[in-house]
Amino acid sequence: MPAHPVIAVVGSGPIGSAYARVLLEELPDARVVMFEAGPQLTPRPGASVRNIADPEAKALARQKSQGPQSGALRASLGIPEGVVVEGMFTARQGTHLLDFGGEGSAHAAQFPAAAAATNVGGQGAHWTCAIPRPAFSEKIPFIDDDEWEELVEAAEGLLHHQAAAFADSPIGGAIRTLLDREFGAVLPDGYGVGTLPVAGDPQPDGSMVWAGADMVLGPLIEAGTDEASRFELRDLTLVRRIEHEGGVVSGVTVEDLRTGQTSFVAADLVVVAADAFRSPQLLWASGIRPAALGRYLTEHHVVITTIALDADRMGGLVTDEQLESELARRSLHAADPVAAVNRIPFSEPDHPYSLQVMYAENPPFQLDPSDPQAGNRWGYVNMGYGVRKHPRVEDGVTFSDEEVDYRGFPNFTIEYELTDAENAEISAATARLRRAGAALGAFVAPPRLLPNGSSLHYMGTMRMGTVDDGTSVADPWSRVWSFDNLVVGGNALIPTANTMNPTLTSVAIAVRGARAAAARLRAEE
Repeated sequence: MPAHPVIAVVGSGPIGSAYARVLLEELPDARVVMFEAGPQLTPRPGASVRNIADPEAKALARQKSQGPQSGALRASLGIPEGVVVEGMFTARQGTHLLDFGGEGSAHAAQFPAAAAATNVGGQGAHWTCAIPRPAFSEKIPFIDDDEWEELVEAAEGLLHHQAAAFADSPIGGAIRTLLDREFGAVLPDGYGVGTLPVAGDPQPDGSMVWAGADMVLGPLIEAGTDEASRFELRDLTLVRRIEHEGGVVSGVTVEDLRTGQTSFVAADLVVVAADAFRSPQLLWASGIRPAALGRYLTEHHVVITTIALDADRMGGLVTDEQLESELARRSLHAADPVAAVNRIPFSEPDHPYSLQVMYAENPPFQLDPSDPQAGNRWGYVNMGYGVRKHPRVEDGVTFSDEEVDYRGFPNFTIEYELTDAENAEISAATARLRRAGAALGAFVAPPRLLPNGSSLHYMGTMRMGTVDDGTSVADPWSRVWSFDNLVVGGNALIPTANTMNPTLTSVAIAVRGARAAAARLRAEE
């Protein structure tokens, strides 16, 4: 192993953080430098913005991560005031659209809700913290089941997995009962109605401290630990290029966005874990261009609705005293809208989609006071079916060597199309969503398919494979084909069609990649 190896990690989200932690724990003489193009939003690096109680402070943190559409930058980039996706400039608070309509915008007419977060912690500062396990054909086919089980358990530990969050909620329990009455008889054992696994730490008062990249980093950001002494996080630092020659990476060229100064940072290993668009963009800008780079783009499409819970059905399962007690407890945590989370997981062959059901006292939008469902005492559920996208080389990103984006990188166009395979499953999932809604109460918003890109779970653009045959970017241990010391991480590596939140899968893959990279460094002694 090189004396005191230096590892450069590009991206500070849960995946980059998993690499940093595992590598420092595996290599006691190593040092990790992590680069993040965005600002640090919270005093604790990478903490979830959802944990901020003060509404104004939370809104400011989210605005700071909205990249080119944040504050005054919005006007400077010429974003037309009429440009909206689902009624917002941002696809989700804290993120920014890639195709924002101004100079330097990406081109994503076929994938209009494509968005990113630019901040310490990445999407992990804003995510819903759902960490279901993949199942059946969602799993990586070339990783042995026993090894996969161990990797997933390691990933769950890093993410502070909770299998039964809010399981004691009587309202959540009643929702599960009603859904089970509707669907339970036709669902396979182990894949029926249940609670949704989430990432975070339950508190004695019934609230949750939601997980961000901070929980993954763990000892790396705790004062006085050995790992902290060997870890450096540089925010507002943009990696411009990966330097390499003859299949060996020598380091990265970075720009300090505070000063505009550019410098070279030597590294014995480079890990690129930005996101499914900006990671392949960096590789392309660095002259690293495997045939599959940017291709095979997938997400899980989302059909959503909002339901006002039916008083008679809920009242038959929950007493008035239980309801009042839950509402009183929830009133202590008004800043956190989620009170119970349930699901029906993906299973094959008869349920090739996944349902997530989130209970809240209020709908996600303002109801007209005259609406008969306004002020519903029993509350509401926001729920949606995730529907898979079958990987195709035709779907993906094309990079330009002539046009640059607002950061000076090769601009890109997203090409994407739903086929008969997706449309058939979307239709079937929509019919099931109508059944689920009718089983729970009255529709406040009818089922609708969100625009392409709305899931924020983009996969496949740096997919893993077993053979360097032009259909994958990385080997089964996340190392870029033909490179000795360049590793990639994130949802972009997932080669399968998925219906659910992919973070747990990606962290498990990162654990595997980090262990293999550490072993290679040790072998170089």
